[in-house]
Amino acid sequence: MSKPDSVVFVVDDDPSVREAIQSLIRSVGVHIESFASAQDFLRAKRPEVPACLVLDIRQPGLSGLQLQRKLADADIRIPIVFMTGHGDIPMTVKAMKAGAVEFLTKPFRDQDLLDAIQQGIETDRAARHERELTGDLRERYRALTRREREVMRLVVSGLLNKQIGAELGTSEITVKTQRGQVMQKMGAGSLAELVRMTERLGVPVPED
Repeated sequence: MSKPDSVVFVVDDDPSVREAIQSLIRSVGVHIESFASAQDFLRAKRPEVPACLVLDIRQPGLSGLQLQRKLADADIRIPIVFMTGHGDIPMTVKAMKAGAVEFLTKPFRDQDLLDAIQQGIETDRAARHERELTGDLRERYRALTRREREVMRLVVSGLLNKQIGAELGTSEITVKTQRGQVMQKMGAGSLAELVRMTERLGVPVPED
């Protein structure tokens, strides 16, 4: 069976609610997996694709807010759409502050749920892409020698090769060679691109 492009997880202890949401999600061609409890969801093996979690906030065992906290503690980043038949302001504020995409009070319009799910999936897709780019950059950065990292930091701070040579106690020609190696290993086509890479990586840059 091929891996889906994206997936919606539904956690609700009410079978009729799960079935209704499953039918709705499948009608728009999106893969869905449903669970009767937060514990079942935590035990399940989840596909590594952009996802959104539709989560009932009040249910036996782990509540929706408790599951949200557990996922955050485990650094499992899935955008959550909360739903409840007993919504209140403090609960909504707590869920949204913890990063929920939406908080829907039952009964809600099908389109409101679909819109929230779409937002969640696109948010997760963008976050996964960002993590992938950063991970790739970290691999490239780890491939640099210690001296190349020093040269990189000084290059992005705006120093010329001659100034970098004076700073490191080496020749301008050597710095020029090392600078070229840094650009090549990092896959940077310009100084501006190298600067953006150091910002993404959080590499400390000397002040002017």
